[in-house]
Amino acid sequence: MRMLLRPGIIYHTDTKPYRVFGVGKHLSSLSDNGENSEKPKTFEGNRQVVNEICNVLESGPWGPSSQNALSALNLNPQPELIIGVLRKLKDVDRAIGYFRWYERRTELPHCPEAYNSLLLVMARCRNFDALEQILGEMSVAGFGPSVNTCIEMVSSCVRVNKLREGFDVLQVMRKFKFRPAFSAYTTLIGAFSAVSQSDTMLTLFQQMQELGYEPTVHLFTTLIRGFAKEGRVDSALSLLDEMKSSSLDADIFLYNVCIDCFGKVGKVDMAWKFFHEMEASGLKPDEVTYTSMIGVLCKANRLDEAVEMFEHLEKNRRVPCTYAYNTMIMGYGSAGKFEEAYSLLERQRAKGSIPSVIAYNCILTSLRRMGKVDEALRMFEEMKKDAAPNLSTYNILIDMLCRAGKLDCALELRDSMQKAGLFPNVRTVNIMVDRLCKAQKLDEACAIFQEMDYKVCTPDEITFCSLIDGLGKVGRVDDAYKIYEKMLDADCRTNSIVYTSLIRNFFNHGRKEDGHKIYKEMINQKCSPDLQFLNTYMDCMFKAGETEKGRAMFEEIKARRFVPDARSYSILIHGLIKAGFANETYELFYSMKEQGCVLDTRAYNIVIDGFCKCGKVNKAYQLLEEMKEKGFEPTVVTYGSVIDGLAKIDRLDEAYMLFEEAKSKRIELNVVIYSSLIDGFGKVGRIDEAYLILEELMQKGLTPNVYTWNSLLDALVKAEEINEALVCFQSMKELKCTPNQVTYGILINGLCKVRKFNKAFVFWQEMQKQGMKPSTISYTTMISGLAKAGNIAEAGSLFDRFKANGGVPDSACYNAMIEGLSNGNRAMDAFSLFEETRRKGLNIHTKTCVVLLDTLHKNDCLEQAAIVGAVLRETGKARHAARSW
Repeated sequence: MRMLLRPGIIYHTDTKPYRVFGVGKHLSSLSDNGENSEKPKTFEGNRQVVNEICNVLESGPWGPSSQNALSALNLNPQPELIIGVLRKLKDVDRAIGYFRWYERRTELPHCPEAYNSLLLVMARCRNFDALEQILGEMSVAGFGPSVNTCIEMVSSCVRVNKLREGFDVLQVMRKFKFRPAFSAYTTLIGAFSAVSQSDTMLTLFQQMQELGYEPTVHLFTTLIRGFAKEGRVDSALSLLDEMKSSSLDADIFLYNVCIDCFGKVGKVDMAWKFFHEMEASGLKPDEVTYTSMIGVLCKANRLDEAVEMFEHLEKNRRVPCTYAYNTMIMGYGSAGKFEEAYSLLERQRAKGSIPSVIAYNCILTSLRRMGKVDEALRMFEEMKKDAAPNLSTYNILIDMLCRAGKLDCALELRDSMQKAGLFPNVRTVNIMVDRLCKAQKLDEACAIFQEMDYKVCTPDEITFCSLIDGLGKVGRVDDAYKIYEKMLDADCRTNSIVYTSLIRNFFNHGRKEDGHKIYKEMINQKCSPDLQFLNTYMDCMFKAGETEKGRAMFEEIKARRFVPDARSYSILIHGLIKAGFANETYELFYSMKEQGCVLDTRAYNIVIDGFCKCGKVNKAYQLLEEMKEKGFEPTVVTYGSVIDGLAKIDRLDEAYMLFEEAKSKRIELNVVIYSSLIDGFGKVGRIDEAYLILEELMQKGLTPNVYTWNSLLDALVKAEEINEALVCFQSMKELKCTPNQVTYGILINGLCKVRKFNKAFVFWQEMQKQGMKPSTISYTTMISGLAKAGNIAEAGSLFDRFKANGGVPDSACYNAMIEGLSNGNRAMDAFSLFEETRRKGLNIHTKTCVVLLDTLHKNDCLEQAAIVGAVLRETGKARHAARSW
């Protein structure tokens, strides 16, 4: 590395060294941590030169040609020039290129204002890739970003909702021991409050305290409102206590925020407490206080208290509080008390105040919730006497009409809206598109989308999301993808919701590879996946049978620094159960517990099912009790899993007790639960009880399915109640339940067991006509049965067909065929099969050898008879040795 002639500080980066020159008194006088560095400078004399430099820089990408063009200008180096140029540039790469070129060309140090100007270019372009490098140089030089620069860098991120980037800017500043501006922190905290990210707000607040900033009442109000809106009451109260301990007095604005936010999350008594505390502290409740309290009480269905509060506000008032009237009218409407709402409108008129469009919109909103379309249309006509309907009015009615399936009326109303001088806004379009998509009227939704006039109304992400999801759900995934492409072309910001919909619908319609491509595209578009998206993607993988990819996605959730929630674990456990890994439930369940993950009903059901399927029924039973203790009501799924688990391990009395418990709780039991009990009782020979449960099932109006019938048939066959089984089979067909492969297999096996081979063969042929493929057991049973019945031609044909289809006959099948051929006097065929059996290493029965030996002697096959005799003797010796041992 060549040392420059002037002494200075060498600053090393990843690519090459840069010099930040002697930062002596002349620089320190220019910067007090950068805060006083932005003094006005006059660039009038240099304006033309600045424009010439900018023209060169903007003529093409930064490179040798632009550097040569700059050198050709032969300009005297002046700090004012680089500052002026940087203030005009809108491209970070050009700005950094020029910044470095100037540095090398002049061998002069950059002043603090030049560095700040470069940071402002980054803020304008919202490109902070080089932020850490620039701040590092500034740190070495002994000055930092100015207050205004810091605020602008954060504000630029907030304006485009890139809050995480704004957060990262502050963290990089902290890394180099710079003190971010107070307003930068408060701006970012306010932005995070609006998107309900309270933990990040708290982190920023704690950083402010570490830097010695004194929080204000307004800052505490923002924080408290954020936590209260999320229902995190304890955290909000803790902040309130901290504020009071800092000798800050709550103002009326803070009290109003507390009343409103705590009330909206259902903490009505807490809202009352703040109301009384406010009065006790000498603050007089204003209209906002009363109206917030009225709204809170109405939402909590404490209408009498709300009316009392309203009357207290109205007492001695000459001019009605319109906001309070609107809130009270909404309260009456939400409670379905429309007569009282109309009466309040009249009272408002009597006091000389004409009801506003907001009051009418409140009533229309309540009528929409109740689905009272005709009354809403009547009210719409009546309101025109007092107030002109606005966009919200039309949107409420259009939404109501679309929900009611009255599309033509909705379109007429949209047209009348235009005649009234109002033009449908994007919300109007979104309502119509969303409702039509949900009603699966996709062509109509697409038509409205195509008719949008982009000059008047531009589709937003909600419009695109609704259409993409609607098309995808009905299988039009390619059309959904085209809409997504239009979304990108329109420069509309994509989000996790869009990608979630695309991936889920591609997977749901059997196009998992396209689903994976969407995920890659999401990453390429620099759209950060959230936990809900990753959970959905993992669920899609498991449902598509991609177990290992599903496992990998669970690990990716943790790698992305998300904490897996109850849904994450539920999807993982359920997916593993379906893939045959139920034995992993135990370990995953305890991982959930250690992480402090709170189980909901769905999570409990999945974990209980996993325990039952891996044989840990006692643990499942304990979880059922824990679930009840924690206030979660077991569902039909919960009871179904445990009852089935108990029935499978013959704990039928306990299973039946749970069955009765579920009925006592008026849970609608399904066929699956009844079938589990029928199967359990049938397997242990308690057929009468199985019949009683079947009878109860049918009395409840439920229809037994094929599994129910198969369970009962299997029990009857095992008890050798074959005639009863045939009656049961007939009942099954009469009730329009189609027998399956298992049904026929049970009957064939049962009939062969009682030596009704010909009847079994009838069912075999019926099964074949139905296009069903017999199982290996059914094949071998039927072959053995036909052979034993002397129907050796059919048995032989079946035997050959079975082997040709890849079937592997068992020992019993071979022995039956050898005996059948021997009895049919087909000595050499029997002997060939005997040899084949030996080659396969299968056991040959003594009786089979005796029958074959007799046939071979009768047919003078003495050589073959000698072989069979030798095998018979060896078999006898082996058995004798085994008995002696």
